[in-house]
Amino acid sequence: MLQGPPEASQVTDRPTDLLGNDALAVAASAGVALSATAPTHAIYSVSKLNREVRMLLESGVGQVWVQGEVSNLGRPSSGHWYFSLKDRDAQVRCAMFRARNTLCRFIPREGQAVIAYGRVSLYEPRGDYQLLIEHLDDAGQGALQRAFDELKARLAAEGLFAVERKRKLPVVPRRIGVITSPTGAAIRDVLHILARRFPAAAVLLYPVPVQGAAAAEGVVAALDLASARAECDVLILTRGGGSLEDLWAFNDERVARAIYRCAIPVVTGIGHEIDFTIADFVADLRAPTPSGAAELVAPDGRAWQHKLAQLGSRFAAGMRRQLQHEHTRFAALMRRLQQAHPGVRLSHYSQRLDELEGRLQFALQAGLAAHIARLDSAARALQGVSPLATLGRGFAVITRSADGALVTASGQLSVGETFDAALAQGSLHAVVLGRQS
Repeated sequence: MLQGPPEASQVTDRPTDLLGNDALAVAASAGVALSATAPTHAIYSVSKLNREVRMLLESGVGQVWVQGEVSNLGRPSSGHWYFSLKDRDAQVRCAMFRARNTLCRFIPREGQAVIAYGRVSLYEPRGDYQLLIEHLDDAGQGALQRAFDELKARLAAEGLFAVERKRKLPVVPRRIGVITSPTGAAIRDVLHILARRFPAAAVLLYPVPVQGAAAAEGVVAALDLASARAECDVLILTRGGGSLEDLWAFNDERVARAIYRCAIPVVTGIGHEIDFTIADFVADLRAPTPSGAAELVAPDGRAWQHKLAQLGSRFAAGMRRQLQHEHTRFAALMRRLQQAHPGVRLSHYSQRLDELEGRLQFALQAGLAAHIARLDSAARALQGVSPLATLGRGFAVITRSADGALVTASGQLSVGETFDAALAQGSLHAVVLGRQS
């Protein structure tokens, strides 16, 4: 007799090899008669089968580029995107997980032609063949991107992007030119930043269209006009964000060459931070946004005021130190001048003269007193031997009247001869009447 079917626990994720009677038992359970020499069979679970198929797809096909139209787009709260890519004859399920779609530059829409890059796989729970997308481009942008890359490579080879030709921005611009749409958000952002950071700078707007067929020609004309007039110190070429098509005027070769030949430094602030245009590579400086361009061009007025205040404080402190030094030096010079001044020296000499005069007077008085004392002593000594003193005791001095000769003997006079007699008080004139020997 044939055996019954194997227990359910005998069918596993791994293939089971059934030989001999076991094979016959399985065949019997399926209503099939097998001989004892039947070949070996592998039995897969559904999970195992799907897993094997997924591995075969991922290793056999791998990563591919696929172009098609978006259909049945789903965007659940998880942030993942689920949709189908289809053409006229077929479709394929696609999944783009949140970690990858956050890097996408756009959100796909129904019927949009896209180019997807991803890995062919299988969703095992349902057995659905699918494409796990890692990168997604607008199919219309593919040709634009190729044109962008070709122009970028050609202009780079010509040296339009060379770093050494890029000019430094003025430190303090007197007038800032802005080339943009007069009605867009970019001009409002730029004016707001310039007014906040450096209101002293004048702003001159060169109005141009920034999108559409006439945009590139208008930008070129504005750049050439600003360069010819030379009325600004720096130019801002700017517009707000948009798709690759919206920004395409700034990828125009004419715009690139107008920036290159412009005599004034050009700063670009086009789109968002992730947007790069040919104009950005040619410009002297690229900013991530219009507001960023304004911040790069205008110095921070408040920082300058703070710096000026610091410099003013340092200058005032330095002046105070210098004045104190000069005051000390002046005082020293005044002291030296006063010491060397002729008036001071004259006063010193006058004082010295007074001192010498006093000393002279003292010396004179001292010397005179000595002389007076000596004179008194000599006078007293002379008085002792003076004939006047003798006259005072009643004697007289007789002199001959004729010749004034001193008469000391009576024989010196003849009778009748006149003589003079000097007394202690007064004198007498007399005649010799007689004499005695």
